[in-house]
Amino acid sequence: MNRTEALDVVKESIAQVVPDADLAGLGLDDTFRDALEMDSLDFLSLVEILSERTGVRIDDEDTPHLTTLSGSADFLVTRTG
Repeated sequence: MNRTEALDVVKESIAQVVPDADLAGLGLDDTFRDALEMDSLDFLSLVEILSERTGVRIDDEDTPHLTTLSGSADFLVTRTG
């Protein structure tokens, strides 16, 4: 998976969890939990969807990498590469 594909997967997954999210206004380094007002259950759902869509196991200690679009994409590229 390359970075562009990873970003697409992350954005699509966020859209599943927060259907009315303004992803166009979300910067690569914006903390999306704050920007999109995601609660902890939303975030857990996002982690589960990312794991299912990519086949990547995401442990609790991995979640700090999943706070921004950029960090999430980098994490997925590293784990799928």
